[in-house]
Amino acid sequence: MYDITIIGAGVSSVFLAYKLQEQNKNLNIHIIDKGKQLEDRVCPLDHGGNCNCEACPKYYGFAGLGKSEGKFNYTNDFGGQLGDKIGEQETLELMDEVDQILCSYGADQIEKYSTQNPGLEREAKKYGLDVLSTSVRHLGTKLATNIFQKLFDDLKEFISFTFEADVQSISKSDNGFYIHTNQGSFHSSKIVLATGMSGSEWMQKQCTSLGIQPSRTRVDLGLRIEMNRKQLNPLLKHTFETKLRYRGEDYEATTYCMNPGGRIIRKHQAGLVMADGQNYGEKTEQTKNLNYSLFIPRYFDTYEEARTYSRSIIEGVNQDKGRIVVQRLGDLYNQEATTQKSIEDNSIRPSLDEIEPGNLIEEMPELYLRAYLDMAEAIEGLIGEKLSEDTLLYAMDAKFYEPKVETNKTFESNIPNLFLVGDCSGDTHSLSQAAASGLFLGKYLSNVADKQFKQAEKHHH
Repeated sequence: MYDITIIGAGVSSVFLAYKLQEQNKNLNIHIIDKGKQLEDRVCPLDHGGNCNCEACPKYYGFAGLGKSEGKFNYTNDFGGQLGDKIGEQETLELMDEVDQILCSYGADQIEKYSTQNPGLEREAKKYGLDVLSTSVRHLGTKLATNIFQKLFDDLKEFISFTFEADVQSISKSDNGFYIHTNQGSFHSSKIVLATGMSGSEWMQKQCTSLGIQPSRTRVDLGLRIEMNRKQLNPLLKHTFETKLRYRGEDYEATTYCMNPGGRIIRKHQAGLVMADGQNYGEKTEQTKNLNYSLFIPRYFDTYEEARTYSRSIIEGVNQDKGRIVVQRLGDLYNQEATTQKSIEDNSIRPSLDEIEPGNLIEEMPELYLRAYLDMAEAIEGLIGEKLSEDTLLYAMDAKFYEPKVETNKTFESNIPNLFLVGDCSGDTHSLSQAAASGLFLGKYLSNVADKQFKQAEKHHH
């Protein structure tokens, strides 16, 4: 019987396991994941093959999304509400510890940078824009993969791993839980669910059967923007990226994942195809463009409602053929469709192939376009010039969240000894906050185990 079984081997799980084995070598810990070991996480699409994976290697497997771009934003301004749960100061201290651990495995070869710019923050306020700041260590895919491989090599000395395991059900026993998988059944006195954002449907099923009540679900939808990099230079003089938030009457819009010199790529998630961004560190040659997503969050009473809403919009764009639609800003102003000829003549070259020029007014709800146009006007005020009409708008991009599950301050659900950590708890939405939540729970569970061990010894004597 295991003391603790962690389901999911993503970032929160890795840092939870790291802290548990650091503080208490006597614990018998088991990690189960649907995906593969890190070195086997290879997407056939990246090598000209066909997608036939049981569990997508881009999302599942050891390190989860930690290996994608390895971007750790150390801040309470965005990326989750961990600060509300455990205190902002403690969250920052835990994120600092996350960074120290990463650096001990080689992250310090990449400089940490800060996006803080008080002058810009004051100026932006005049136009209704909030500048969200963070300190960032952006590892890139290659270094992130190396770091997590070294972490795995150390953890496997103390921890049992079962990969490519489908957890079919979890049931309560007298002294813990039974976990039934396609690779046999396991018994554990405590369970931590750490399935990130990729395990949404699975998570819903388990919560229902165990009697855990989810409260509400968030989904962010919006556009991916590709523009002339030079136009945002005034905002990027001192930093690699800027994160901006604008509040309209009926929405709050935030820029995400700004990539100066980067390119647009296709993102495959939950059977949908979306326009995502990649920074130039992932490809050697820089573009003259800059891209970012502009997201508006919406909240739904149930996960199903959130899913139905987002699917209906994005599937309408995809049309069962992975379609991504692009429109010039000038054509949006004139309410006319962009043509293939105008894309060919455009001064801003689209960095994504296989796009369909069109009219976004016909493709997506008006809210998302109105929010972009409002924010574009505010940005024009801030940079002191009109945005180029050749700016390209791609439909669509989305960010999915786990249903928020009620847990106490130590991430324990209404079922004793069953915990949720990282993004699947609904409290974190970023690598750094997920990792910090893992360290927090690791310290707590180690202390609980120590007390139980001392009580047992006392009882024995």
